[in-house]
Amino acid sequence: MGSLNDIGVAAGINILSAVGFLLVFAVVRIQPINDRVYFPKWYLKGTRSSPRHIGNVLSKFVNADVSTYLRFLNWMPAALKMPEPELIEHAGLDSAVYVRIYLLGLKIFVPITVLAFSVLVPVNWTSATLGDDEEGLSYDQIDKLSISNLGQGSKRFWVHIGMAYVFTFWTFYVLYHEYKVITTMRLHFLANQNRRPDQFTVLVRNIPADPDETVGEHVEHFFAVNHREHYLSHQVVYNANTLASLVEKKKGLQNWLVYYENQHAKNPEKELIIKTGLWGLWGEKVDALQHYKTTIEELCKQEDEERQKVISDPKAIMPAAFVSFNSQWGAAVCAQTQQTSNPTVWLTEWAPEPRDVYWPNLAIPFVELSVRRLIMAVALFFLTFFFMVPIALVQSVANLDDIERVLPFLKPIIERNGPRSVIQGFLPGIALKIFLIFLPTILMAMSKIEGHVSLSGLERRTASKYFLFIFVNVFLGSVVAGTAFQQLNSFIHQSTNKIPETIGESIPMKATFFITYIMVDGWAGIAAEVLRLKPLIMFHIKNTFLVRTEQDREQAMDPGSLEFGSTEPRIQLYFLLGLVYAVVTPIILPFIIVFFGLAYLVFRHQIINVYNQQYESGAQFWPGVHGRIVTALVISQILLIGLLSTQEAEQSTVALLPLPVLTIWFHYVCKGRFEPAYIKCPLQAGSKRILLISSPYITADDIHIVSNVKREQHLMFAGGHGEGHAATGKRPDAEPERVPQGRIRAPGLPQR
Repeated sequence: MGSLNDIGVAAGINILSAVGFLLVFAVVRIQPINDRVYFPKWYLKGTRSSPRHIGNVLSKFVNADVSTYLRFLNWMPAALKMPEPELIEHAGLDSAVYVRIYLLGLKIFVPITVLAFSVLVPVNWTSATLGDDEEGLSYDQIDKLSISNLGQGSKRFWVHIGMAYVFTFWTFYVLYHEYKVITTMRLHFLANQNRRPDQFTVLVRNIPADPDETVGEHVEHFFAVNHREHYLSHQVVYNANTLASLVEKKKGLQNWLVYYENQHAKNPEKELIIKTGLWGLWGEKVDALQHYKTTIEELCKQEDEERQKVISDPKAIMPAAFVSFNSQWGAAVCAQTQQTSNPTVWLTEWAPEPRDVYWPNLAIPFVELSVRRLIMAVALFFLTFFFMVPIALVQSVANLDDIERVLPFLKPIIERNGPRSVIQGFLPGIALKIFLIFLPTILMAMSKIEGHVSLSGLERRTASKYFLFIFVNVFLGSVVAGTAFQQLNSFIHQSTNKIPETIGESIPMKATFFITYIMVDGWAGIAAEVLRLKPLIMFHIKNTFLVRTEQDREQAMDPGSLEFGSTEPRIQLYFLLGLVYAVVTPIILPFIIVFFGLAYLVFRHQIINVYNQQYESGAQFWPGVHGRIVTALVISQILLIGLLSTQEAEQSTVALLPLPVLTIWFHYVCKGRFEPAYIKCPLQAGSKRILLISSPYITADDIHIVSNVKREQHLMFAGGHGEGHAATGKRPDAEPERVPQGRIRAPGLPQR
């Protein structure tokens, strides 16, 4: 068990690390050479350009304006200054709601911390039970601030029970209010945003085969009959992998052509010669401009041939299609109803927005989906429990007595106060963070195998898996394994009926380990996030050796995104720790508050200046966030009941039994009240947004919606990039033609 001295050393190390990262960031961000690393979002929006350089060459790299160094911390108030409506318009609702998770943590835990330190800490400290215990477990100063300091059957447990009710009801109030606010924000966002093709389009999967019709004809006949008043058009999904590779190859060659055209414009007299062999190191010497123009022309011809081949090949047509309607009401009716008596065919759901589609999973059959998800559930079970091994190793290393026993030659070093405090207070958190580095990537791959059709769906599913993993391994694993290693002697020499009591008494003792982890991950880790050390290094390497054109420079910026699937479950760990230890060991709460405050500041800055989200889901992830916080609340109550049951406080334990029941009831109230807004579209709202009333042609005001449908959601073979199994083509720049109602064709495809 770590002492207050160990925590002090760990706090000193992590505070110095965090302050160091923030100071370095504050200086590095104002250097002209790093402008694209720390403000990429503004460059992508086209509202920021490279800083002008006046004077010597050094000013291109170093900011010589002394006054800017005096204001080097102005990024902090700037990150908080932007109003929320402006933030939503600038970064999207997903980003704005994401940072509200950190604000939610402050709303919950600041009042809880004040109450806990005003009531529970004095009650725990004045009990003075542990000082008289000579043959029990190993205790330290922090345990005297926790519930462990109360004697068996103490009447003071009633104070903790009362505070458990207060904390629970306060959390209910904050969660309900936040759910209500965010639901209102979502509905307002959807009602007032520019009309998008996904608002009028439904994704249809598992289209049954018909011996007499192609997939496209089958789709058209089905929806023309069953949705005759609102059906507008459809586009089947094609397997265009070869075409996608040709498009990507052409893009690379076009980039080289732009580079050599720029070189020629700078020095028209210079002859541009390249070699056609591998990497341009050997082979025939040719004129660069003529070579790339000729090669691109040949690729364009190959694209046309491949496009026609895909269109004419029935095997390239997937049993999936995007079906567009002339009103949001018609799309809502289709997306939210079962189409036939067979629930395994004609599966409909709202189409993801164009950037959100994960094309490789569109054509997976219904039966195969079920098998894939079963296999991944089994794989997740084994991954979760096999990961207990490294967690047990972390907890073993965290106990220096075990290290001395295994490596006795280290005993003289470990017994010194300095090294002992550093290892006890810093090493366990670092080790656990290292073990978790590759986990999000593995879980995302598992989610893709499950067959989800949108990137946002993949992120939400990955977040659910990651939270389960964190709860079982990081939390329960650390408590159980750490307790077993830490109190090994007690476990061995006690009678069997005393072991549950030992575990119950030892659970509060793991607060020290979690405090060190919070400081490593939540203090130094968050401060390192704003520094963006890896993107900074990679940008300068690419800019020095690989950047040839503005397109290359734009790609080298690598703004990144929020990565909800990996970051949100980490936040949930802090909610879990705060709710579990609020009554048990309140000293952990200030460390959690520092995390939420620092993270809110840093991530607000990042979404304003750095992150460029891949998609916009309209805060569709919030029901999952709310559900996981409620789960953490139930877990905290069950653990508190288990803890008190070992303290000869049967009557007081019974008083806690209503809490989990009330919490589950609260969850279902919120679910019934708010969750439909994240799953379904109200038909009343859809009926107010009918686009096409009676005209046989689409009007000029509405043609851009149909154009976007064609450009963004449908498979387009007008020559462009694609990805995955169901590749999309390049977005055509030509003005859309006026198309008769009910007859929209994808650019480059023949109209029936």
